[in-house]
Amino acid sequence: MAAFSAYDQVGKKEDISSIITNISPTKTPFQTMIGSEGIHNIVHQWQEDSLISAATNSQVEGAAAPTEVANATVLRNNTTQILAKTAKATGTTDAIKTYGRDKELSYQLSLRAAELKRDLEFTFVGSAAVMVAGSVSVARVMNGYQQMITLTGGTAPIVLNGVTATAAGVAAQTGSTSAAMTETMVLTVAQQLYTNGVDPEVIMVKPADSLKIANFATATGRSRYLDANGKGAKAIVNVVDTYITPFGELKMVINRFLRTSEALIFEADMWKKLTLRNWFRTTLAQTGDATPVSITGEFSLKHRNFNASGLITGLA
Repeated sequence: MAAFSAYDQVGKKEDISSIITNISPTKTPFQTMIGSEGIHNIVHQWQEDSLISAATNSQVEGAAAPTEVANATVLRNNTTQILAKTAKATGTTDAIKTYGRDKELSYQLSLRAAELKRDLEFTFVGSAAVMVAGSVSVARVMNGYQQMITLTGGTAPIVLNGVTATAAGVAAQTGSTSAAMTETMVLTVAQQLYTNGVDPEVIMVKPADSLKIANFATATGRSRYLDANGKGAKAIVNVVDTYITPFGELKMVINRFLRTSEALIFEADMWKKLTLRNWFRTTLAQTGDATPVSITGEFSLKHRNFNASGLITGLA
């Protein structure tokens, strides 16, 4: 007679891990790097100023004072955008004992909160969002990074498929062909920013372009090096944390939410996350035996000077 086995056994206790694995990316590097500023209206405005270009200046001894000169400031603006998500769970789901979380509604709210943070990062740098003033029937939309780095009639710190773009507007950045990132593209934008008076400090790229930057060294004949790791063990190093250019040091930052056709070069201090209403929760009216809770926030983005940041676009 066969032995009584686990296949015959009834009433076995379930073996379920109390850990729920979620690998969805939650890091939002652009938000983390830039500053914050509170605002009190749905439209925020700020001014830019600049010095008159340097020129030869020599005066005759005893001459009258030169005619006065002045530059008018440039007025910039952006509107706020409301972001919201709702979680809803029945009373029964919160009463049931579960693995990996205490209360179902709290767990669902934590997921929605993480998603909202990702949505805001995507709006800032991943969607080329164009400002919409909005109305009672149309949602307001803020200008994203891409809309705040060009000047009408000015020299924009933008590279399109390896060629400096001088026309204003994101439409001028859309090429029919794409090209792989090159060191020349990075240096072109960094040089333009330096000429404008900025010391760029960050290059933000998609994951695939971080490999291209790491390969700059071998592509130009510079040697890859070995690291002793302090213990005699050697490892091949194929990563660039800081790319040193003649125009400043660029910290290399990977952003999963960046548009795949673009790379950003900027000084973090020139950007601000504007907050009209920080994230808050509201318990909505119940419809039966279920509790809906919404998470809402209202934010905008500010670039202190449109000449202070660059964009490489048209990337493969």
